[in-house]
Amino acid sequence: MASHRKPRQRPLSGGTVRTAATTLALAGAATATAFEGTSQADPQPTAGQVESEVDRLYEEAEAATERYNGAKQKADEAEQALTGLRDETARKTDQLNAARGTLGSLAAGQYRNGGSLGTAVKLATARDPQEYLSQASLINRAGDRNAAGISTVRRKLDEVATLREQAGGRLAELRAQRDELARRKAEIEGKLATAKQLLAKLTAEQRAAYEARTAGAAPVSGPQSAQSPASAPASAPARVGGESRAARAVAFAHGAIGKPYVWGATGPGSFDCSGLTQAAWRAAGVSLPRTTYTQINAGQRVSRDQLAPGDLVFFYSGVTHVGMYIGNGQMIHAPRPGSTVRVAPIDSMPWAGASRPA
Repeated sequence: MASHRKPRQRPLSGGTVRTAATTLALAGAATATAFEGTSQADPQPTAGQVESEVDRLYEEAEAATERYNGAKQKADEAEQALTGLRDETARKTDQLNAARGTLGSLAAGQYRNGGSLGTAVKLATARDPQEYLSQASLINRAGDRNAAGISTVRRKLDEVATLREQAGGRLAELRAQRDELARRKAEIEGKLATAKQLLAKLTAEQRAAYEARTAGAAPVSGPQSAQSPASAPASAPARVGGESRAARAVAFAHGAIGKPYVWGATGPGSFDCSGLTQAAWRAAGVSLPRTTYTQINAGQRVSRDQLAPGDLVFFYSGVTHVGMYIGNGQMIHAPRPGSTVRVAPIDSMPWAGASRPA
């Protein structure tokens, strides 16, 4: 009869234990590898994607630069106005003190001659003459022989108080403009730093190709005044001393070729785009505003087919870049940080408009 006893199980030997452990470890590793294989690293951006993002950052940085330039111009104007108000306040305060001194001398003389210490002396010696005046109707007091002097002091006090109020308003305006400058500066520098980090991801060959694409440079041997038939001017530019102002502005721009782009710079060693055009036309005796979006409205608007050398050409929908037309479809401009003033075709950027400074 068959036995129903279970076969006796032998204990695992040391070698068997090691083999089993090894098998389990390998199985676990294989499983982990399989799971890891399902989670792939994010793909690296292509050179084209990096360049496109850098282009966007540079465009945004230039737009921020123009806003910075506008804020700086307002801050400079506020500072000049504040300085003028402070100087005027100081002059009026001197006049007030002189008027009070004269009034006090007259009143003291009257007192020595037997008069009384009237309102004039009290006003001349008051710690707060404005408060004293507000508490007494001095001018209307009959018999006050110093009414004219008191009236002068009152007027000077009012003038000083008005100037101090105006100066306080200008000071608040200046502080607000300086706060905006700091914000714009941080915005610009942040975008430029990000662009620099992105460019560092490209190979040397890719960076060189990018620079060549964005440079749009053309060789220049001297000032170019020639123009294609399609670019004949609609009206002759004003002439000064036998040379047109436009020619002088173009000559200045040619002289700036090779100088570095620095945001916020107006020369003479470096420029941003609107700083270059402003400096060039200043050399021709024409004052232009500081920013691209104000320069486009500073002169006569001209169509693209009526461009003449010296005209300002603007780009991008926000009118954030400007160059100077020199004929033959070419312009001189300060492109962006890391570049230099150079010649480039006007077709290299999205067209926004053109103007002719007067």
